Amino acid sequence: MRKSKPKKRILLPDPRFNDKLVTQFVNNMMLDGKKSIAFKIFYEAMDRLADKAEKEGKGQLEFFKKALENITPSVEVKSRRVGGATFQVPTEIRQSRKGSIGMKHLISYSRKRSGKTMAEKLSAEIVAAYNMEGGAYKKKEDMHKMAEANRAFAHFRF
Repeated sequence: MRKSKPKKRILLPDPRFNDKLVTQFVNNMMLDGKKSIAFKIFYEAMDRLADKAEKEGKGQLEFFKKALENITPSVEVKSRRVGGATFQVPTEIRQSRKGSIGMKHLISYSRKRSGKTMAEKLSAEIVAAYNMEGGAYKKKEDMHKMAEANRAFAHFRF
């Protein structure tokens, strides 16, 4: 490569939970640079989760992290061209990419969900992810099934 690798930007922890994961999630959720609105939506969704988290005997942040952990994929398939044929080759995902893929799935499926406000949709999708159901969890399962089905092509890994 001609250029040097770009430096990793340092994320500041969010003001309420003092956690970098929350900041990363809000950055992914943010549209058109409206970070304060994204934080408002996230905190409102967390307030909606408060009573459900208490029933489980966990804090809101623990509940959110467990839901995110449930929808985070560990393998994905990448297209690889070998001798004129394209194979779906299963590869493991590095740790930083796992988290961001999980967050992006959670956000996209909560946007597609029916409901009035984004905070309602997000809290409903987080609860579904915690209970191992919903669109984001199904997406993870589909990724794993696809990787399992194409396990025979694992030797084409690059």
